[in-house]
Amino acid sequence: KIKPMSGITISIEKTSNPAIIKFEASTFLTRHNSYEFKNIDDAKDSPLAQQLFYLPFVKTIFISGNFIAIERYNIVEWPDVQEEVAEQIQNYINEGKEIISESASPKKAVPVTIYAESTPNPTVMKFVSNKKVVDRIFEFKNIDETKYAPLAQALFHFPFVKEIFLDKNYISITKYDMVEWNDITMEIREFIRNYIHEGKEVISKDIPAEQKEKIQISDQSFEELDDISKEIVNILEEYIKPAVASDGGNIMFDSYDPASKVVKVVLQGACSGCPSSTMTLKSGIENTLKNLLKGQISEVVAING
Repeated sequence: KIKPMSGITISIEKTSNPAIIKFEASTFLTRHNSYEFKNIDDAKDSPLAQQLFYLPFVKTIFISGNFIAIERYNIVEWPDVQEEVAEQIQNYINEGKEIISESASPKKAVPVTIYAESTPNPTVMKFVSNKKVVDRIFEFKNIDETKYAPLAQALFHFPFVKEIFLDKNYISITKYDMVEWNDITMEIREFIRNYIHEGKEVISKDIPAEQKEKIQISDQSFEELDDISKEIVNILEEYIKPAVASDGGNIMFDSYDPASKVVKVVLQGACSGCPSSTMTLKSGIENTLKNLLKGQISEVVAING
């Protein structure tokens, strides 16, 4: 701990994200509000945050309760600068300077809420957030695949988590049969809520480009498809995907064989290995494609993602 000047001490706490450090004060800094500042203009309501943004490595500042969390750019490592930052914060507070402007009508951070929603697949539960979690789809079959996904990696530390699927504002979790959802839903919900509330990284910015793109058909590969395949992709996107997403899953076009007229699709998330997915595939997806592409489709086959 840094020595106090007039009573208030700042201690340095690590978080699960190496880019973010929490500077905890021995007193409350805000009145029940949370504030997040992305740059110096954003921080006009917080003279302390404005001062901290003069440090070139400061990327984001989060002030809540009794702590200030700072996310750094990669130009420095925290051990080289954290003592200096803690001292600067401590001196500022002990001089009695304003932390958040009284006159400001501060933008209170919207509290994160997570609710659990069952899916047609009894082994999969969908955890839906009121905030966007990811920009696109990610699927993880085991912890080895989560090098660039800190949230998924943390969830795999629960022994009952088998697979994880993320899309926009939700996380679908497949469990092992060893436990019932009733016994673990609350724990997972709280864990995800706290993780997102603390502003931790869900997907690392260092994720390789090829890993980013493997889930969706790029514009280039779409253009290389034959006309029937293009129509199939468009039908899947427009009619099938929204319904499948509401069940916590995803469907992707894999291939179309003009000779046999067989369409292959990849099912992910809750749809993967779901007892009712075979029914959905045959009655829903196959019928839709047969109706819209008369005479061009013989069968739809799923390859599990």
